[in-house]
Amino acid sequence: MKLTRAFRLVVGLLCLAPLANCAVNPVTGQQNFVTMSESDEVRTGKQADADVRKEYGVYDNPALQRYVNEVGQRLAQKSHRANLEYHFTVVDSPEINAFALPGGYIYITRGIMAYLNTEAELAAVLGHEIGHVTARHGVRQQSASMAANIGIVLGSILVPELRSQGAQDLLNQFGGALISGYGRDHELEADRLGAEYLARAGYNPQAMVKVIGILKNQELFDAQVAREEGREPRRYHGLFATHPDNDTRLREVVGEADRLALPGADNRQAAYLAQLNGLIFGDSPNQGIVRGNRFLHGELGFALDFPAGWKIRNQPDKVAAFSPANDAAIELQMAGPARATPADFLRRTFRLDSGNELDTAPINGLPAAVISGTRQGKPIKVGTIYLKEKTFVLAATAKSPAVYNRYREPISAAIASFHALQDAERKLAKPTLIHIRPAKKGETFASLASQTPLGKNADGYLRLMNHAYPTGEPQPGQSLKTIE
Repeated sequence: MKLTRAFRLVVGLLCLAPLANCAVNPVTGQQNFVTMSESDEVRTGKQADADVRKEYGVYDNPALQRYVNEVGQRLAQKSHRANLEYHFTVVDSPEINAFALPGGYIYITRGIMAYLNTEAELAAVLGHEIGHVTARHGVRQQSASMAANIGIVLGSILVPELRSQGAQDLLNQFGGALISGYGRDHELEADRLGAEYLARAGYNPQAMVKVIGILKNQELFDAQVAREEGREPRRYHGLFATHPDNDTRLREVVGEADRLALPGADNRQAAYLAQLNGLIFGDSPNQGIVRGNRFLHGELGFALDFPAGWKIRNQPDKVAAFSPANDAAIELQMAGPARATPADFLRRTFRLDSGNELDTAPINGLPAAVISGTRQGKPIKVGTIYLKEKTFVLAATAKSPAVYNRYREPISAAIASFHALQDAERKLAKPTLIHIRPAKKGETFASLASQTPLGKNADGYLRLMNHAYPTGEPQPGQSLKTIE
């Protein structure tokens, strides 16, 4: 039996799988292969919801949470699965994203909300995610993945030729291609459904196209900033990120909902901007604030300076800085309560090669220990500092001893800079906030940018937030988003 014949057998197994467990799609009325009931779907979403809340955190603004939930519920009641109990949550992340879990659990980041300008645009994002839920895209994707795996496993049992590593790699690519292609159709369907729900809830469905344009501009701008910062661009998931805003198919599916739209539908800009006033922009205080090369954490009460010119990435569980050439890194993490001594912690936790050096001198008056040496032949330097009965670990490494020697002094200086937050620094440790006010005559985004702590790309951020990217300027009297 040749391998091509083996592939045909696997394809046959995949095609037979849908016959085993089918359910009527709530949107199309057609039979779809699924591996879970609606009650299982809801239970799965509820379980994953706890993980999402733990990973991202819920944005602490009850009024904004109520507002987003009200908009979402209005759309959900016009959907094909109005019987579900929907949950809409603003998560505390600066990322540009929104996503849905099976069973009606829908999330939007405060990061994407900063770039939206009307309630209709907010509804477009939520409607797109509701479309994923109503068409059971998450369930169908999971079912397709399971079917592909079952087909590969059965094929391997029945066809000896499929047990080779090369054949397995090809089969995995084949299954993945089936699933990823299926997902692209889901995104287009979610846009069509979202536009329909917008129209039925009293919004102009063309807000969907407006949002696509906003996100495409944000993607273009962030690609430019990412090149300057030496990082990967941040992209919104789904079809919004993979198609241009003038894509013919997108405009066609959104246009289908125009027949349902109410004439002169209000986009409710004033209501939306009122909710946005005071929204955190950028880093959250409970994850620490980056200011230039300095990292400050008001809640935990510390600050440190990473090497000048290094790229800082602030994540929920750690903060890391990378050298301009990405050949060295410093990472800061918390490691639980302070116990024993910093030196004992290092000896117990970091087993380095022989010949390491241990320094137990305090750092800026705080109990500390620093160990230098190699681990598996790779240079490493780790500092442990105790502050307020908490353990902080700063670990630095480089690709080679020669590279490490080039960065030895800035790495040592970064570890030695860790200190308890001073009163004069507390203002810097506060987050930047969005404020809404009328634009004044003669104001420019360049002049507004000079008053923000956003750095050299501040005018780009302000233009994006105010739908004036790339070259627009404020118009006197318009409702303007500023950063303070």
